[in-house]
Amino acid sequence: MTDIADAPKARADRRDKSIAAAPNFDLLAGVSLRVSVEVGSTSMTLSELLALGEGSVIELDRAATDLLDIYANGTLIAKGEIVSVDGRYGIQVAEVVAPARGLEGFERRG
Repeated sequence: MTDIADAPKARADRRDKSIAAAPNFDLLAGVSLRVSVEVGSTSMTLSELLALGEGSVIELDRAATDLLDIYANGTLIAKGEIVSVDGRYGIQVAEVVAPARGLEGFERRG
């Protein structure tokens, strides 16, 4: 691949038994969603936050080898890892949260 634009795009395959095979999926196919990736998080006091400056390092709650959380409109949908193609970042999906589980286990971010 020479550019992130050349990376394979996620596609809905109508032959599988996923949500894409649902009869009314076409009604929602064009709806835009905000997709975000969380590298990690931490808690700090206001004084610690105000003390940050250029070059400061903030320790996060996950190891560098852990998968990152992928959210759609604040709902955890998958986990993945960072990839780089010609100096641009992307996320390669490593596991998808099973839709059969319903909302059980989904984490909602505000």
